[in-house]
Amino acid sequence: MESSSPEPTVSLDSVTQDLKNQTLGPDDVSKAKLKLEDLNWDHSFVRALPGDPRADTIPRQVMHACYTKVLPSAEVENPELVAWSDSVADLFDLDPKEFERPDFPLLFSGASPLVGALPYAQCYGGHQFGMWAGQLGDGRAITLGEVVNSKSERWELQLKGSGRTPYSRFADGLAVLRSSIREFLCSEAMHCLGIPTTRALSLVTTGKYVTRDMFYDGNAKEEPGAIVCRVAPSFLRFGSYQIHASRGKEDLEIVRALADYAIRHHFPHIENMNKSESLSFSTGDEDHSVVDLTSNKYAAWTVEIAERTASMIASWQGVGFTHGVMNTDNMSILGLTIDYGPFGFLDAFDPSFTPNTTDLPGRRYCFANQPDIGLWNIAQFTATLSTAKLINDKEADYAMERYGNKFMDEYQAMMTRKLGLPKYNKQLINKLLNNMAVDKVDYTNFFRLLSNVKADPKIPEDELLVPLKAVLLDIGQERKVAWISWVQSYVHELAASGISDEQRKAQMDSVNPKYVLRNYLCQTAIDAAEQGDYREVRRLLKLMERPYDEQPGMEKYARLPPAWAYRPGVCMLSCSS
Repeated sequence: MESSSPEPTVSLDSVTQDLKNQTLGPDDVSKAKLKLEDLNWDHSFVRALPGDPRADTIPRQVMHACYTKVLPSAEVENPELVAWSDSVADLFDLDPKEFERPDFPLLFSGASPLVGALPYAQCYGGHQFGMWAGQLGDGRAITLGEVVNSKSERWELQLKGSGRTPYSRFADGLAVLRSSIREFLCSEAMHCLGIPTTRALSLVTTGKYVTRDMFYDGNAKEEPGAIVCRVAPSFLRFGSYQIHASRGKEDLEIVRALADYAIRHHFPHIENMNKSESLSFSTGDEDHSVVDLTSNKYAAWTVEIAERTASMIASWQGVGFTHGVMNTDNMSILGLTIDYGPFGFLDAFDPSFTPNTTDLPGRRYCFANQPDIGLWNIAQFTATLSTAKLINDKEADYAMERYGNKFMDEYQAMMTRKLGLPKYNKQLINKLLNNMAVDKVDYTNFFRLLSNVKADPKIPEDELLVPLKAVLLDIGQERKVAWISWVQSYVHELAASGISDEQRKAQMDSVNPKYVLRNYLCQTAIDAAEQGDYREVRRLLKLMERPYDEQPGMEKYARLPPAWAYRPGVCMLSCSS
């Protein structure tokens, strides 16, 4: 993005910062805490958009509609509350004491109706692994409605695993405890890392068992059922728009109506733009044409979605997060990480890492490909809006250009902060990542330890690698020489910055987490929870609330994965069911 470009009324950075700062401030302490019966429900999505005239759950193509009204239908017997998030409750003014209610598990498993809710399942389509898949939709997630808090912020509550909908196809609409623990914990862990994400209010068991073929090898088994209450300002996806554009001219007005709805409720600053803001930009084409974002709110909206998406993916790369299923139906228009299935944080640095076993042949969604896949998804989204005549080709191209610029700006700034450098140094960073890949260095632990390197060019060669010895394991003499050479170049850069070692370490530790939700940590909590012991789930939730802090006594959670964690299938695709 050109440095001379004016900033939008509300910048992407400010939105990201708002998401990071969803904590109680001094002015909020006295605000009223509500019981579940007193929540301020609103149903703007249902009110503003066309719905399915039918309310049954028979699998079918739902035409000319954005949703189907359906009730949660998962069988429930003595449900239990496994884990909950007080900070999510605070988003919509819910009193955390409500978690103690005996009927809370019944209400948030869908077994008992919540007063004021108006449940529905959303209709959407999507590209899966690069191929158009047609109608998909909420096959096992049912939105209860939107709650408006005391700040007039809108939060949508959704039960995942609560039963069949018309979009379930041949599936049962249910979820198991294994995948639900992963989604609950990662939603909250990502938020605490400062990454835009959907949130999770609660996790309850259903008390019933669900049949799952974990490895798709014909050996199905019974697993405990569970339901997560997911929370986000909106669960609209790229695919929410794609499905209607794919169905011909008569549904193109639905694309426009959905765009108008999203702008009105979730991008109001775009609705309020005016010509005086002069948001005009050169496209960089040979003809030096200009895109005026104030003359077309849909173009301004598309650009912001592109930039939010770029910023989100740059933040993924910073912490070594691999989503695993970046289909267009899993891409939020708000730039939120959504749909936690076979995700994984990097252990040993491997750019081709994918946590999704079905992605292994082509590795389409591997760690290194995520930025390009984000752009590909934006291209599908802009094509949808072009089909609906909301934006023209130049505006579509400009949105993709802004995606690329935003990603590079954010990625370079993030890597510069991770290394504590005074300015971006492409050669130094590329050489580091190459060294890490060659020696399979642990991504999280390496960057955390890097802050212990001193900016002293006089350190003897044989002492340069001492601060990194815990992560540079089993390297031979040739590789040791390569690392010494890199550390020497790195120290030279640090020495030129003039920043004290103490100040730099504090800054680096604030962006390089000590703790991430490694797959083996999830698996340990899952194993205990399946035996009825939820303490490890709750302990992990507490740990992940402060990922950048040392947290004395918790060091074992920062260890490298044990040998058993490398068994085929552990916490990979099997964790998405």
